[in-house]
Amino acid sequence: MGVDGRLRAVVGLAQAMAAASTPRDSVRAAARGARAALDGSFAAISAWERERGCLRVLVNEGERRAGEEEFPADESYPVHDFPEITEFLHERWAGGGGPHAWVESAVGERPGRRGEALRRRGRGTCVVAPIVLSGRAWGELYVARDEGLPDFDEDDAEFATVLAAVVAAGLAQNERLEEARRLAFTDPLTGLANRRAVDMRLDEALEEHRRTGVVVSLVVCDLNGLKKVNDTLGHAMGDRLLERFGSVLSLCGAILPGALVARLGGDEFCLVGVGPGADEVVRVTEELCTRAAALELGEGVACGVASTGDPIGPVKSSRRLFRLADAAQYKAKAARSPKPVVAGRDTAVVRLADAAAEAASGERRRFRGRP
Repeated sequence: MGVDGRLRAVVGLAQAMAAASTPRDSVRAAARGARAALDGSFAAISAWERERGCLRVLVNEGERRAGEEEFPADESYPVHDFPEITEFLHERWAGGGGPHAWVESAVGERPGRRGEALRRRGRGTCVVAPIVLSGRAWGELYVARDEGLPDFDEDDAEFATVLAAVVAAGLAQNERLEEARRLAFTDPLTGLANRRAVDMRLDEALEEHRRTGVVVSLVVCDLNGLKKVNDTLGHAMGDRLLERFGSVLSLCGAILPGALVARLGGDEFCLVGVGPGADEVVRVTEELCTRAAALELGEGVACGVASTGDPIGPVKSSRRLFRLADAAQYKAKAARSPKPVVAGRDTAVVRLADAAAEAASGERRRFRGRP
């Protein structure tokens, strides 16, 4: 492949990664583009997971061998088996050099597991290029050729270094986009989901409820005593109380498979359950109330529960579920109840929520000049 061909390959790789809609699509586009650019038979991208001390394979692309899945669930290798990602590269960077790809051969004498892996899988040569993000080794790009094909050479290693830099730029862009998406649906103080995430989850859950009858539950929580903590101990301690309760809510929410826990704003939190029965949701909410009452700050929590598994009537939208849970929470707060109030099991709550909805509807009609 001439200079023009390699330039087109670099542009194609960058465009393919930019067009990817998910992180998985992005790493697949990166591996596919690098394999094609280097005339390889196979390519893989792996991430260095420092906390586990391993290289985890994210994608295997091209002519795969037995046991090589395109997106493996947990194909990983101890870094000490492939020390170049930490030792060899670090020594080069410490000496003032940059990250540079290198070539391995099935018949080479270089120590390590690369040659052994090539021989075991019927491949003759490979080029390994470090992927560097923000000045740190993020992982590696690996491209191999089958036995009988020409070996990679130093020119290929130079080109692989360029390709790895393009891959790193694409991954960094995707990480920034993912971070932006995450922040759009995350409360910055507690790290829980925010109201936007709750609305989306409830809309999806209620659509599933209409199709399949799955139980959808909403728990609304109002943290007691936050204003007193802010006024007497300062807002930093108030933030600490919010964070501590957020952790307790997350812990209790984990008991319910697939639950979403969120901070709605101020001292209001919620939990969305999809699947578990109403009794199970109530038990978890009781546990939440007990744990919240034991916090060193604040005065416990008032919780209201509304679930399609209880006799609350048809739930056509998330607004009604919120009205019911809010009404139950208001009643719990007014009574300073140490346990949750549950709509449907407390029939007054359903009447209160529906009366409030009717009143609001009447106000709208009068505003519009209707009788």
